[in-house]
Amino acid sequence: MQCWLMKSEPDEFSLADLQKRRREPWTGVRNYQARNFMRAAKQGDVVLFYHSNCTEPGIVGLAEVTQTAFTDPTQFDKKSDYYDAKSTADNPRWSCVEVGYVETFRRLVSLEDLRQSPALKSLLILRPGNRLSVTPVTAQEFREIKKLGSRK
Repeated sequence: MQCWLMKSEPDEFSLADLQKRRREPWTGVRNYQARNFMRAAKQGDVVLFYHSNCTEPGIVGLAEVTQTAFTDPTQFDKKSDYYDAKSTADNPRWSCVEVGYVETFRRLVSLEDLRQSPALKSLLILRPGNRLSVTPVTAQEFREIKKLGSRK
């Protein structure tokens, strides 16, 4: 089992939205490296759900990969913000995975919490200039983040 951190803007799609829907395709990833990370995800892998571009960014809970990579349908939808005119049905450029809700943390693990934890110093999201929406997380990093999210 692998661990992943996936970012979403809560006004677009939040963990609460996922909790209501139970499962949802993780569409709209338009960075090749993030896409390749997502393509490596396996069913049952753990996902740290990160709210970005909001008042207080951070990890709010857990999801899991419920379906491995498949063709992202938004790349073909001309009305979608994620439409890609260069992508074709014969040669799709973009993939997505399906994720399912697992739990909401007792508390938000803020970006500041992540930065202050020595155990998380190598977390990819903390690297300068890293804006990837999907990144791998080590088992040790996952345990530390889960511990932080479980505190009152």
